Amino acid sequence: MVKIYGIKNCGSVKKAIDFFIQHKIDYEFIDFKKTPPNLKQIREWAEKNSLESLLNKRGMTYKKLKLKDEILTLQSIENYLLKEPMLIKRPIVETKNKILIGFDSQQYKETQW
Repeated sequence: MVKIYGIKNCGSVKKAIDFFIQHKIDYEFIDFKKTPPNLKQIREWAEKNSLESLLNKRGMTYKKLKLKDEILTLQSIENYLLKEPMLIKRPIVETKNKILIGFDSQQYKETQW
Protein backbone atom coordinates (compact mmCIF):
# COMPACT_ATOMS: atom_id res chain seq x y z
CA MET A 1 0.00 0.00 0.00
CA VAL A 2 1.13 3.54 -0.79
CA LYS A 3 1.95 5.77 2.17
CA ILE A 4 1.47 9.53 2.05
CA TYR A 5 3.34 11.59 4.62
CA GLY A 6 2.44 15.22 5.23
CA ILE A 7 -0.07 17.47 6.93
CA LYS A 8 -3.79 17.59 6.22
CA ASN A 9 -4.05 21.27 5.35
CA CYS A 10 -1.15 21.29 2.86
CA GLY A 11 -2.30 22.01 -0.70
CA SER A 12 0.19 19.58 -2.26
CA VAL A 13 -0.88 16.81 0.10
CA LYS A 14 -4.53 17.45 -0.79
CA LYS A 15 -3.68 17.21 -4.50
CA ALA A 16 -1.87 13.90 -3.93
CA ILE A 17 -4.78 12.46 -1.95
CA ASP A 18 -7.22 13.62 -4.65
CA PHE A 19 -5.02 11.89 -7.26
CA PHE A 20 -5.12 8.60 -5.35
CA ILE A 21 -8.86 8.80 -4.78
CA GLN A 22 -9.50 9.65 -8.45
CA HIS A 23 -7.30 6.76 -9.63
CA LYS A 24 -8.70 4.34 -7.02
CA ILE A 25 -5.28 3.73 -5.45
CA ASP A 26 -5.32 2.60 -1.83
CA TYR A 27 -3.20 4.72 0.44
CA GLU A 28 -2.41 5.30 4.09
CA PHE A 29 -2.00 8.89 5.31
CA ILE A 30 0.57 9.63 8.02
CA ASP A 31 0.30 13.09 9.56
CA PHE A 32 3.67 14.66 10.41
CA LYS A 33 2.04 16.52 13.30
CA LYS A 34 0.87 13.30 14.96
CA THR A 35 3.67 10.98 13.81
CA PRO A 36 6.85 12.87 12.93
CA PRO A 37 9.39 10.92 10.88
CA ASN A 38 12.34 9.39 12.67
CA LEU A 39 15.97 9.52 11.64
CA LYS A 40 15.79 6.11 9.93
CA GLN A 41 12.90 7.25 7.70
CA ILE A 42 14.61 10.51 6.79
CA ARG A 43 17.76 8.62 5.82
CA GLU A 44 15.78 6.08 3.76
CA TRP A 45 14.00 8.88 1.90
CA ALA A 46 17.30 10.69 1.33
CA GLU A 47 18.94 7.49 0.03
CA LYS A 48 16.37 7.20 -2.74
CA ASN A 49 16.51 10.93 -3.59
CA SER A 50 18.74 13.34 -1.70
CA LEU A 51 18.70 15.08 1.62
CA GLU A 52 18.54 18.44 -0.13
CA SER A 53 15.43 17.40 -2.06
CA LEU A 54 13.63 16.78 1.25
CA LEU A 55 14.21 20.34 2.46
CA ASN A 56 11.30 22.65 1.69
CA LYS A 57 12.97 25.98 0.97
CA ARG A 58 9.66 27.66 0.12
CA GLY A 59 7.84 26.99 3.38
CA MET A 60 7.17 29.25 6.33
CA THR A 61 9.32 27.19 8.70
CA TYR A 62 12.37 27.61 6.45
CA LYS A 63 11.80 31.36 6.37
CA LYS A 64 11.01 31.61 10.09
CA LEU A 65 14.25 29.82 10.99
CA LYS A 66 16.17 32.04 8.52
CA LEU A 67 17.90 29.00 7.04
CA LYS A 68 18.59 30.87 3.81
CA ASP A 69 21.22 32.82 5.74
CA GLU A 70 22.93 29.69 7.08
CA ILE A 71 25.49 27.42 5.48
CA LEU A 72 23.76 24.07 5.68
CA THR A 73 25.77 20.86 5.72
CA LEU A 74 24.16 17.49 5.11
CA GLN A 75 24.37 16.82 8.84
CA SER A 76 22.68 20.11 9.74
CA ILE A 77 19.93 19.51 7.14
CA GLU A 78 19.32 16.06 8.61
CA ASN A 79 19.17 17.52 12.13
CA TYR A 80 16.74 20.27 11.08
CA LEU A 81 14.46 17.80 9.28
CA LEU A 82 14.38 15.59 12.36
CA LYS A 83 13.73 18.50 14.75
CA GLU A 84 11.32 20.42 12.50
CA PRO A 85 9.23 18.03 10.33
CA MET A 86 7.45 21.02 8.77
CA LEU A 87 10.73 21.64 6.90
CA ILE A 88 10.15 18.46 4.89
CA LYS A 89 8.80 19.05 1.40
CA ARG A 90 5.35 17.53 1.17
CA PRO A 91 3.96 15.12 0.41
CA ILE A 92 6.41 12.28 0.76
CA VAL A 93 4.89 9.32 -1.07
CA GLU A 94 6.32 5.87 -0.39
CA THR A 95 5.68 3.09 -2.87
CA LYS A 96 7.18 -0.40 -2.88
CA ASN A 97 10.37 0.74 -4.57
CA LYS A 98 10.19 4.51 -4.93
CA ILE A 99 9.95 7.72 -2.90
CA LEU A 100 8.21 10.69 -4.50
CA ILE A 101 8.76 14.13 -2.99
CA GLY A 102 6.19 16.84 -3.58
CA PHE A 103 3.23 16.65 -5.93
CA ASP A 104 3.91 16.36 -9.65
CA SER A 105 0.87 15.10 -11.57
CA GLN A 106 2.95 13.94 -14.54
CA GLN A 107 5.33 11.99 -12.32
CA TYR A 108 2.38 10.43 -10.50
CA LYS A 109 0.76 9.40 -13.79
CA GLU A 110 3.99 7.74 -14.93
CA THR A 111 4.50 5.79 -11.69
CA GLN A 112 3.54 2.13 -11.47
CA TRP A 113 1.42 1.99 -8.34
